[in-house]
Amino acid sequence: MTGSLFPHIEPYRQEFLPVSSLHTLYLEECGNPNGIPVLFVHGGPGGGTSPICRRFFDPERFRIILFDQRGCGHSLPHAELRENTTWHLVEDIETIRRKLHIERWLLFGGSWGSTLSLAYAISHPDRCLGLILRGIFLLRPQELDWFYEGGASTIFPDYWEDFLAPIPPSERTSLIKAYYRRLTDEDTNVQLHAARTWAHWEVRTSRLYIPADYLGRFENAPEALAFSRIECHYFVNGGFFETDNWLLENVHKIRHLPAVIVQGRYDIVCPAISAWDLHRAWPEADFHIIPCAGHSMTEPAIQEKLLEQAHAFGEMLSPDF
Repeated sequence: MTGSLFPHIEPYRQEFLPVSSLHTLYLEECGNPNGIPVLFVHGGPGGGTSPICRRFFDPERFRIILFDQRGCGHSLPHAELRENTTWHLVEDIETIRRKLHIERWLLFGGSWGSTLSLAYAISHPDRCLGLILRGIFLLRPQELDWFYEGGASTIFPDYWEDFLAPIPPSERTSLIKAYYRRLTDEDTNVQLHAARTWAHWEVRTSRLYIPADYLGRFENAPEALAFSRIECHYFVNGGFFETDNWLLENVHKIRHLPAVIVQGRYDIVCPAISAWDLHRAWPEADFHIIPCAGHSMTEPAIQEKLLEQAHAFGEMLSPDF
């Protein structure tokens, strides 16, 4: 097993799936139609999928399912905040599962994708074969405070100054709320400036070593707007969880499921303490701290571990398919 991604493949099925009178999701399938079903749960919220997401799974062994969550990627309407909560997304995943006539599937999610995968699995444990989770984000106040209210500024003070720049000192007691006001402003130019600044803060801090082309990811205005508006919407609403520690309080419902937690030691976006707290609450899950790695799933050592774990799940689950 090497750390190289599988070759690029094209979907054998693509469609737009209405999930409400307002929202339509982009959905695709690739790989083996009779293989082990695996759902790639993308990050953000608001990040969307890309062709590289297909390449973490052996296309001969897995039925690979990707979708863009409400308001982002190819899903419509773009950057829409109405009817867009964690629980809408959990129900969307169930809608997709029923639509595709899948009894149970493997969940593969990183960052916000780990949050949503956990929320779905806790809500529907009987529909899960297992979970591969990376860059754990539990959407607790201390995690938001760390990254968006000043904690991470101690490591990236230069990038932090750029993040602060659009917000006057009088509004800096709550940067998430200050950004939310701008990201929902009636003036599109105000929205776009805030969106690019918010997104650039995250992309500049998400890898230990940043390729030159990576920094340009959010120059695309629509992508930056969906990512930043939807993220901030979820964060200002506490992820729509009943309590700050809802995921940890309910993880006992899925401790019987096979799972792996992969975490970069130097992840600044989602620091390792969250993965550690999940590991303590779920000791049955395999736990891997990856040295010399940050947040991104394409950091070499994280990518290698994710490929290794997807292969291991394929080996374990193959007799059932």
